[in-house]
Amino acid sequence: MIAVILAGGFAKRMWPLTENQPKALLPIAGRPIIEYIIDKIMALDGIDKILVSTNKKFESHFREWLSGFSQDAAEKIKLVVEPTLHEGEKFGAIKAWDFLIKQEHIQDDIISIAGDNLFEFDLRQLMDFFREKKEYVIALYDVREKSEAKKFGVVETDKDSRVTGFSEKPENPKTTLCSTGVYIFPKEKLGMISEYLKGGENPDAPGHFIAWLHRKLPVFGFVFRENWFDIGSFEKYKEADEFFRKK
Repeated sequence: MIAVILAGGFAKRMWPLTENQPKALLPIAGRPIIEYIIDKIMALDGIDKILVSTNKKFESHFREWLSGFSQDAAEKIKLVVEPTLHEGEKFGAIKAWDFLIKQEHIQDDIISIAGDNLFEFDLRQLMDFFREKKEYVIALYDVREKSEAKKFGVVETDKDSRVTGFSEKPENPKTTLCSTGVYIFPKEKLGMISEYLKGGENPDAPGHFIAWLHRKLPVFGFVFRENWFDIGSFEKYKEADEFFRKK
C-alpha cells in the first residue's frame, strides 16, 4: 500500500500565517502537523512508500523539513511536486491524486490523508475495515451540531455503513456525520479518479468526487469517536495546539 499526504494547497484562509509557510508544516505543540500524520502511518504494516503531494512554491520548505529525518525514515518519504506557484494554478485534491498516480505509476491500494488533519484514532482500525469491505472507504466523524456540519462534506450511511448520500458543505445538512479527509482507495478501482476528471467535474474538494463515486460504486464509511481537528482556521489551529500541549 502507498500512503499519500495531500499538502498542495495555499491555505489562503490562514494568511498571513501560511502565506510563506505550508500549513502542513505549522507547529502543533512544537512539532509540524505532518509529523503527527506520519506517526500514524508508520504504525501501519505494509506501507511501501509515503508520498507527500505539494506544490512548487513550498517544495523547498518540505525538502528542508525532510532533511531533518533519519536516513531510514527519509528513504520511505518522497515529495511529489505539482508545477504550481499560486492559488490560481492549484490542482486541487482530486487532480493531485490523479497527477501522483500517473507520475509515480501507482498500482497499489492508497491511503490518502489531508495534510492539515489531526486525529487520534488508530489507522489500523480503518485498515481492518477496508480489508473487510474491499471497496473505497472514507473515515467519518460525528460533529454533533448541524451548524458545524455545514463546514464539511456531510455523509449519509445505511445500516451496513455504505454511503447513501454525500453533500459538500450543504446549507441544510441532513446529518452531522462528516468526512475527515482520510480515504482508502482499492488498487483495482483507481481509474475512477481519472474517469471523474474526464467528465469535467470539480477537481478540488474530495467530497465532490465521493458524491459522484457513491452513485457508481459502493463506498463505505468508517466512523471513529476519538478527537479530530481539521486545521482550517486560526481558531482550530489554536485549539489543536492547546490540546496537544496538554497531552
